Amino acid sequence: MKEEEIKKVVREGYGQVAQKSGSCCGPKVSCCGGPDLIQEISKKIGYHEEELAVVPEGSNLGLGCGNPVALASLKKGEVVLDLGAGAGFDCFLAANQVGPGGRVIGVDMTPEMVDKARENIGKGDYKNVEFRLGEIENLPVADNHVDVVISNCVINLAPDKKRVFQEAFRVLKPGGRLMVSDIVLLKELPEEVKKSVTAYLGCVAGAISKEGYLKAIREAGFQETRVLGEETFPVELYANDPTAKEIVKNLNLSQEKAKDLAKSVASLKVSAVKPAAR
Repeated sequence: MKEEEIKKVVREGYGQVAQKSGSCCGPKVSCCGGPDLIQEISKKIGYHEEELAVVPEGSNLGLGCGNPVALASLKKGEVVLDLGAGAGFDCFLAANQVGPGGRVIGVDMTPEMVDKARENIGKGDYKNVEFRLGEIENLPVADNHVDVVISNCVINLAPDKKRVFQEAFRVLKPGGRLMVSDIVLLKELPEEVKKSVTAYLGCVAGAISKEGYLKAIREAGFQETRVLGEETFPVELYANDPTAKEIVKNLNLSQEKAKDLAKSVASLKVSAVKPAAR
């Protein structure tokens, strides 16, 4: 798919998720799995019961692959930017950590998601959170403006990942931190998976190699790039995840190929730092 076609597919797919009642766990037209499954998936990827309990209802859509807020060690008064904020789940967690003196900006390219996230602000009366419509390859944020950039299983969906990291570097203050959880490939995907729209929306077909991902971060100018965690997608979770099931079903994959696919994909947690000004 061409770049603009990919963006259109992703925008439409996640727009459909936003219009559901918050009981979807993947960008599918049909709703999949209820709140209990979303909670279960969230716990398995690093969120605690207390975190899941304090966010506005409907902000956690179960679309992440890690907990970048926990990794970021946010401080009171910091300005945080979330790339691909969705319905605002990580933004609200970050807002609780930076406090009234801090600020959180969420950027998402799907109008329906931004609308949903803005509705969720009112549910929790978050005065230090705002959501902006925009692409993560062209952030609607000023240069040297934020202390921390976080992202959760979104950069893999961007056609130009190098540009995303260049933009993250631009908006960070000198000495600012990048903390992302994302999907990367440990080995080449089968051709039918690469070409699958369902697999792309499920964060699989859009992923690049681990080495390529880390290289893109370093080439953007970041230093101290560190892998804080790496886990292959648990086979038992893959078997229970409705989006994964949809990929297997649509591509008519055998059980053996499905297991091989799960082993090809890893959740990567990465940190990096923008060099401090001399």
